[in-house]
Amino acid sequence: MLKDKFIILGVTGGIAAYKMPNLARMLIKAGAQVQVIMTENAANFITPFTFETLTKNKCLTDTFDRNFTYSVEHVSIAKRADLVVIAPATANVIGKIASGIADDMLTTTVMACKCKTLIAPAMNHNMYHNPIVEDNIKKLEGYGYEFIGPDTGMLANGDTGDGRLVSEEALFERIDTVLSDKDMQKKRVLITAGATKEELDPVRYITNRSSGKMGLSLAQAAVKRGADVTVIKGETTVPFPGYIKTVTVKSAEDMYNAVMSVPDFDIYVSAAAVADYTPVSRAKNKLKKSDGELSLPLKRTKDILLAVSKNKKDGQFICGFSMETENALKNSRQKLDRKKLDMIVCNDLNDEGAGFGTDTNVVTVITADKELKLPKMTKREVSDRIFDLILEELK
Repeated sequence: MLKDKFIILGVTGGIAAYKMPNLARMLIKAGAQVQVIMTENAANFITPFTFETLTKNKCLTDTFDRNFTYSVEHVSIAKRADLVVIAPATANVIGKIASGIADDMLTTTVMACKCKTLIAPAMNHNMYHNPIVEDNIKKLEGYGYEFIGPDTGMLANGDTGDGRLVSEEALFERIDTVLSDKDMQKKRVLITAGATKEELDPVRYITNRSSGKMGLSLAQAAVKRGADVTVIKGETTVPFPGYIKTVTVKSAEDMYNAVMSVPDFDIYVSAAAVADYTPVSRAKNKLKKSDGELSLPLKRTKDILLAVSKNKKDGQFICGFSMETENALKNSRQKLDRKKLDMIVCNDLNDEGAGFGTDTNVVTVITADKELKLPKMTKREVSDRIFDLILEELK
């Protein structure tokens, strides 16, 4: 949680500086206090007044500014800081910090801070891959500075390459992760996500409407809380950020093999929509249309959740998901009992705000002796509540 966290946002002289007011707004909305420090060159891209309007704090640009209540400004701010974020970070400021140079308000403050510093590079891709810049980044990583990005895409000069500042959403997510309580530290969490694809021929396949959003939210929540997370994912419509360890598979058989190859976990959450049936055989060539009917023989896929449960070790916790359209609670509880699960999360597609592809969900969490229906929440909020309940059960 970011409530009352004091975050220093360092903005340097890159074109991506124009994105930072949105990040400042997101942080403030989450309850953080934001102190912006701009370099002289950053003020050529965006005015300090913009940040002052959003943060209600004076935007600092000058180490020797006399218009403040007496204190050694860069030291007093450094003492309060829970996190320093430098975004966009130019090659210049990365080089100065790596060399111990403190010649402006931002670099002097960074040198005085004991908290973590998160750096988001943004520059031309040739600059980013200059060996000097690469060495400076490695040097800072060795000192414990954390880097995020850059992304790949069209750059300010029209080139395409890696050097784009990561999105404000990705920055916010990482900041939230860094500053969150780590109540799942040392927990190994295995999550399945997305939809499997069962091929009929080289053109067609059987699948379902799963977007992978629930699995992604679960992974983000667990990473934020300090867990060591591995996601085995099928087809998804949402990208998984690079900081989440993922294994991508296609079919139910592929997912079964991938899951069974990771026996050493503390918590397993089965959020993938795995096909229950797969074609008996895959046609080598496209199945051509004819005048008659077409019958497709199908066979059962391996039951991944049941297999994991049968191989469960002492201390492991297994949580399944159940997507239902009728008798949701009854069917889910039967699945919990039949597969000997520790917990099952029941999704009823008839509930408004639940289901595939949505950003919200409505679930009932079921254990052997409890049923707890959660109100409509974002999938991220649902994920945190699920892990809250899992930790309670583990105690």
